[in-house]
Amino acid sequence: MTTWKPGWDAVPEPIERFFGEYHLATLTTLRADGRPHVVPVGLTLDVEQRCAWVITFPESRKARNVAERPGSPVAACHVDGARWLTVEGTATTTSDPAQVARAVERYAARYRRPKERPDRVALRIEVDRVLHGARL
Repeated sequence: MTTWKPGWDAVPEPIERFFGEYHLATLTTLRADGRPHVVPVGLTLDVEQRCAWVITFPESRKARNVAERPGSPVAACHVDGARWLTVEGTATTTSDPAQVARAVERYAARYRRPKERPDRVALRIEVDRVLHGARL
């Protein structure tokens, strides 16, 4: 296992390449009672904003978990056979139109353009570190 602690001016090429490929992730947030909630998501890395993004809607359990505890720890993991990558950090929920548009733009670049949704929110993950396997 290798750890990258973001030095955003020099993202390792294998990490940047992996985030350019189509891979869904699982996002783990914490419920009020401390139990983990794990759900599949589209996860994007935003080097310019120095964060990772997940788009969702306010009533989703993941959004509510983060909104109830801003700055709470989260982890998002990609697995592609023997290649894997986990983003760890803290998350906040935002409904700011510019931030949500940025998250949607990043999502569309990696996955596909999502359907319009007027109540969309974004989870902004402040990345503490990225863990990955030797085969990445």
